[in-house]
Amino acid sequence: MWFFLGFFISYPAFESPMYSFVDPYRDGKTAEQVIKYIKQEAGDKRYRIVHVCGTHEDAIMKNGIRSMLPKNVEVLMGPGCPVCTVPPNRIDYAIKLAEEGAIVTTFGDMMRVPAGLGSLADAKSRGLDVRIIYSVHDAVKMAEKTDKDVVHFAVGFETTAPTTASELVAKPPENFSVYSAHLLIPPAMEALLEMGVTQVDGFIDPGHVSTIIGEVGYQKVQEKYPVPQVIAGFEPLDILFSIALIIKQIKEGRAEIENTYQRAVKREGTPRAIQLLDEVFQPEDAPWRGIGVIPKSGLQVRPEYEQYDASKKFDIIVEDNYTMPAGCRCGDVLRAMIYPWECPLFNNICNPDNPVGPCMVSHEGSCYIAARYGVDEL
Repeated sequence: MWFFLGFFISYPAFESPMYSFVDPYRDGKTAEQVIKYIKQEAGDKRYRIVHVCGTHEDAIMKNGIRSMLPKNVEVLMGPGCPVCTVPPNRIDYAIKLAEEGAIVTTFGDMMRVPAGLGSLADAKSRGLDVRIIYSVHDAVKMAEKTDKDVVHFAVGFETTAPTTASELVAKPPENFSVYSAHLLIPPAMEALLEMGVTQVDGFIDPGHVSTIIGEVGYQKVQEKYPVPQVIAGFEPLDILFSIALIIKQIKEGRAEIENTYQRAVKREGTPRAIQLLDEVFQPEDAPWRGIGVIPKSGLQVRPEYEQYDASKKFDIIVEDNYTMPAGCRCGDVLRAMIYPWECPLFNNICNPDNPVGPCMVSHEGSCYIAARYGVDEL
């Protein structure tokens, strides 16, 4: 069995263009072998594995992976949706910027996320200039064509933060700035372990984030809280292998960082992207919706680039006036305490057409994903 795992991970074809080699990651017979191994090794012991990636959750739900696992092997999603974790006061700040006359740009998923002053979509419906863009570069181009202030509401984890940094290093127009709500995944993983509100026997580390920070990006978490971690890709076998490896580590009394996504993730990550992050941003204590303030988990623009920092450029004060709607358990979903369908509002009052909580808004939100695939119970 483990000879095959080693063969699968180091298969030579992985060095070729990935689009030609998708089928091996979806092979049904191989999946049967891995599932058999998981059931055999798990026995009757309860395993609770947490991942922090919306794309992983989409793959898990789309392929029915939870239904393949024994009942005692659980896989829950934690705070892996960048849109879901943006706190209401950050959104209110962006709305205030638009009220001050700035053009506010952001990604489409952010538009309907609820906050104290409504959503950005509500602000747009009131006549404020809020625009959807596909990249921060689009916002810079927009600033070049107007005299108005253009502020990009920058959200996302380590995957998207380097693109924001690259635009600031390139010295954009003076009327361009960013309002950074970028967050970092490893501190959130550490916070889950520190809070102890949910059992975490192992982490499936996010593939996209890992391409940037590499294996080394998780070492501080590992040193403080030694639990198994496995970096995984997004195909069914990627995820099944990661679950098998976590169980194997636990049974062998190990707690290591293993990488089954070597076709995309290097140990050192992407050095140039990490360099950009270090040059433009500095860590700050940051609020996460449903979790609270996590030390050194946000990215604040460094003083050297503060002419492009909207939080310094504009004198805006925002009061925290948002309360989670009654019955909404989005915070518990983000802390990997429950599955989406355990929330009493799921696919009832709260659905993709009428999202009550942020987990039902973004295509990376676990509630939205569960509703999309019509899976409301194990």
